[in-house]
Amino acid sequence: MTRAGCKSVLVVVPHVVAGTRLADLVPLLEADHRVQVLFTTEGAVHGTAEFVRGLDGHVLPWGQAIRHRFDLVLAASFRGIDQVHGDVLVVAHGAGALKSRARPRRRDALPAHGLAREQLIRDGRVVASAVALSHRDELGALRESCPEAEPVAVVAGDICLDRMRASTPYREHYRRALGVAPGQRLVTVCSTWTPDSTFGAHIDLYQRLLATGRPVAAVLHPNIWSVHGARQVRAWLPRGLLVIPPEEGWRAAVVAADVVVGDHGSCTQYAAAIGKRVAVVPLPEGVLREGSLADLVYRRAPVLDPLRPELDAAAVVPGMTEAISSCPDQAGAILRRTMYRLMGLSEPARAVPVSPVAVPRVVG
Repeated sequence: MTRAGCKSVLVVVPHVVAGTRLADLVPLLEADHRVQVLFTTEGAVHGTAEFVRGLDGHVLPWGQAIRHRFDLVLAASFRGIDQVHGDVLVVAHGAGALKSRARPRRRDALPAHGLAREQLIRDGRVVASAVALSHRDELGALRESCPEAEPVAVVAGDICLDRMRASTPYREHYRRALGVAPGQRLVTVCSTWTPDSTFGAHIDLYQRLLATGRPVAAVLHPNIWSVHGARQVRAWLPRGLLVIPPEEGWRAAVVAADVVVGDHGSCTQYAAAIGKRVAVVPLPEGVLREGSLADLVYRRAPVLDPLRPELDAAAVVPGMTEAISSCPDQAGAILRRTMYRLMGLSEPARAVPVSPVAVPRVVG
């Protein structure tokens, strides 16, 4: 080691979705000369190792990572965190900590809301030293499911939403990067990864929207790429579509959009929260948990007919910023303060501003 005595921070990436959220946290502390950030991957989800290598950090094998103690562990999933040694900060990897689906994807499983006791408790103890919540209303769900975890809860807001809000002044910059000409109306189509999603149930919608003559960007959940493979995904999608890669670019494509077509995934909720005109694809009855963020969008946004998509019906959905975050534009400061508290370090006096998201690139 050239610089000895640094506090060690381990970033645990079980899949790309978690990795993209953790990539928002790392800049809050990595420039500190007292801190060394390391990465590891838990599990073998396709594309995760490539994503972590693309971050250009030092990557520890999982077997080595679980043998050492770290001053701070950053996670955006509860997977594997009971095996690591150190104070763990867990953040949500989507909009809010509470799930939007009424039931898990395994049909025989009991309903869960995302702060389930079995996630928070291992071997009789709360596994996280801090659990970041986006909204103070989530405290009630946590208190009900696992009262022992309430003392470690931190209402921090949503750093992903904050970065999107910080990006809105650069909308024209993102549109130029996507090749959208002045006066063109960009349609961004979001899809989560279930069979009920835009991509799962309404894949012909992409071609129908392209047939309107508008530029159309496709934002697909990283799990779609992981399960089906990039080659197959690109083959299934029509030519002429602006396909956004799973690692980054989806936020810029949403900021750049004139209209966002989506489903019950977080992307649609974030689009609504930054004031985009939104329309949603149909969902079967009973899919959504009542009162969830997706349920709020579906109650207030028009449902599109995938066979005859009328984009003029798309509408602004009020109240979504307040529904997602109790601390708009403050998540970076709160999370940074929490990380330094867990490391036992004084927080640097110089603030780290919330940065706009990167310019998007297109893979197809």
